[in-house]
Amino acid sequence: MVNDRIYMCIDMKSFFASVECAERGLNPLTTNLVVADETRGESTICLAVSPSMKALGVKNRCRYYHIPRHIKFITAKPRMQKYIDYAAEIYGIYLEYIDKDDIHVYSIDESFIDATDYLKIYDKTPKEFAKLLTDEVGKRLGIPATTGIGTNLYLAKIALDITAKHVPDHMGYLDEDLFKSTLWYHRPITDFWGIAKGTAARLERLGIFDMHGLAKCPEDVLYKEFGINAELMIDHAWGLESCLMSDIKNYKAKSRSVSSAQVLFCNYSYDKARIIVEEMVRSGCLELMRRKLITSSVNLYIGYAEHARKSEHLHKKFGISTNLPQKIMPYVMEMYNTKVDRHTPIRRVGIGFDDVADERLEGYDLFTDMREVEKQKSVARTVLELQSRFGKNAVVMASDLQDGATLLMRNKLIGGHNGND
Repeated sequence: MVNDRIYMCIDMKSFFASVECAERGLNPLTTNLVVADETRGESTICLAVSPSMKALGVKNRCRYYHIPRHIKFITAKPRMQKYIDYAAEIYGIYLEYIDKDDIHVYSIDESFIDATDYLKIYDKTPKEFAKLLTDEVGKRLGIPATTGIGTNLYLAKIALDITAKHVPDHMGYLDEDLFKSTLWYHRPITDFWGIAKGTAARLERLGIFDMHGLAKCPEDVLYKEFGINAELMIDHAWGLESCLMSDIKNYKAKSRSVSSAQVLFCNYSYDKARIIVEEMVRSGCLELMRRKLITSSVNLYIGYAEHARKSEHLHKKFGISTNLPQKIMPYVMEMYNTKVDRHTPIRRVGIGFDDVADERLEGYDLFTDMREVEKQKSVARTVLELQSRFGKNAVVMASDLQDGATLLMRNKLIGGHNGND
């Protein structure tokens, strides 16, 4: 076990809200601001609330109507491209002090840094070096940060998620001994990374409510309940983590997939939702072509409105490897026609292409007209070229103009939200 390293996990406080405050020349720590799209109605989810709003008891990711009426605040419409630009600038600031091989961008607002070799270079303690980085971000961009520092990646994350919230400088530090002395009895156990509500419920059935209980539980009991996942849980209960930054950088996934999903603005009928499914298959196939990938299987997810019935998770493997919508669409629509309930409103739709591979591995059966395949591919390449030059809405299908179609609108979004000013 490597225990002489120092890792940092730096999180931009209420990132989207802080960016909107910075854009307006306002202090995010004292300004009441909510990032939400009011045009989606009172039930729209607030993507972020400023730290001062949190101090008033308003929770992140709450519904717009949950905000108490007596609180005065600014509402900012989401601008995902703006947040991506700020995240890129923050990464650029890190690169002025740290090599890219020692930085792992965990999310748009959170990064891990292996600071071990840089403490000597800059003659700083871990907290001093973290302050140097976060002060630079604050000075240049006006975005405040919280930092977790640990002797391994897991402890850095826990120091961020739990310890940093309870100290004045918003910088938490943990080593294995501090983890056991300060957090072994911390509850709820779901505050710890990797322990979701379902896992916590299973642990509770074993009489385990905190990390101390997990650490002291007989290992054979945990392996029987959780299988191979018990190994990581046991290590984390003792504050141990063997993964290094180099392991993250060298990791290669065994399989890849391309997927997309959307929550519809209102309940859709069976026939109206069919339009959405067809749109998503076509746009997904174009994305495969853009990435020069092919697939041999597809997943279809249908979420019914208000949990009226259990969601459908459908899968179909076909005997060819392709990225042509004309080839893939019949398989998807067969699942839709035979498995999806025709009488229950639909609110969520997802499409996923599994087992993706390089397009050079494309393969068809003996009955395929390869001249027709080449014709379809030529048309698709032309569409991609036009979309690349003039935008995704430069070329669309007539069916994308039907009532209920969402492709034109979704092509303007980033991460499902408004992308531009």
